[in-house]
Amino acid sequence: MNMIDIEKIRAETPACENIIHFNNAGAALMPEPVFAALISHLELERDIGGYAAAERASEELHAFYTEFAALLNAEPDEIAYVENATRAWDMAFYGLQLQAGDRVLTHASEYASNFLALLQQSKRLGFAIDVAPSDASGQLDVAAMEAMITPRTRLIAITHVPSQGGLVNPAAAVGAVARKHNLVYLLDACQSAGQIDLDVQEIGCQILAGTGRKFLRGPRGTGFLYVAKHLHNDIEPPFIDLHSAEWTGLDSYEWAPGARRFETWESFVAGKISLARAVRYAREIGLPAIQQRVTDLAASLRRELADVPGITVRDLGKQLCGTVTLTKDGEPPDELARRLEGQGINVSVTGAPYAVLDLGARGLDAVLRASVHYYNTDNEIDRFIEVIRG
Repeated sequence: MNMIDIEKIRAETPACENIIHFNNAGAALMPEPVFAALISHLELERDIGGYAAAERASEELHAFYTEFAALLNAEPDEIAYVENATRAWDMAFYGLQLQAGDRVLTHASEYASNFLALLQQSKRLGFAIDVAPSDASGQLDVAAMEAMITPRTRLIAITHVPSQGGLVNPAAAVGAVARKHNLVYLLDACQSAGQIDLDVQEIGCQILAGTGRKFLRGPRGTGFLYVAKHLHNDIEPPFIDLHSAEWTGLDSYEWAPGARRFETWESFVAGKISLARAVRYAREIGLPAIQQRVTDLAASLRRELADVPGITVRDLGKQLCGTVTLTKDGEPPDELARRLEGQGINVSVTGAPYAVLDLGARGLDAVLRASVHYYNTDNEIDRFIEVIRG
């Protein structure tokens, strides 16, 4: 496992000098090489125009597919560039040929946008949504989920790491069940890509969606989609244009080969180039090393919080990641977040409307979310605890 040169990483993250950034589950800090790639292409667009700039950057644009293929242990033609994680997830989900009477399995930790899409399509098409229970730790109960599978079950759609906590669902165990029952498996990796070493072959998902702005440390307005090649012809993308398909006759067209059918012609080209650079940056450090450091920092933060009077850590699950959620007696999460911000510490708040089946079921109106990354330090954790004590 690679050793992370923290001093070098922090030097390449200038904002570390001015703030303590514990909102990486919202949007992480871009490193200088990623920012430079973004700005360089925007300057090129300014100087020679967008089309000419894209032509000149063909090699960097191609690298998007090879970098993500290497990150996920996939093939380049199984990767698509999409403007955000929700649209990436939508492009696959809305294209699945679900019908009345079918059943879809999910879990209470599912991301709000995804569950809203399930509800919308359920009303439109007439399929049923089955919510698998949690085990005693709070993670998805894989055995109970498998027991819920029926002959009409077509899809398992779960979130790897929920937005509202540090839980890491047992994605590979779910993949084994999906293989056994020949089910399509859609995994939302929005919060796990960049902090957890992902291998789609090991996980066993056929579809995986994620974002660039969170733990991958890319720019906003960028996302990615993995779809296993054997599934390409089984999904009818909900949108079509001259990039995703070819107009072959007055009344005919053919889908573009590979995952390009899930893309559109117009996109944030500078974002695509810089997101590819962000993936390369993470891979140069090493995802196993990143995962270990993020896990260790979060575990240290949870231990320190356990000794603060009035603090309750709200994370569920057997395996925990870099997102730490908490509440404090007598100080609502939004007020606590404002106080931390006043001391130069970035955090965020997640409310029950974003996680009705989880926070709502636990009677929590909101939680404070402090999410660490590998460039954070023990000294920053100490300062966070000092301010939390108030």
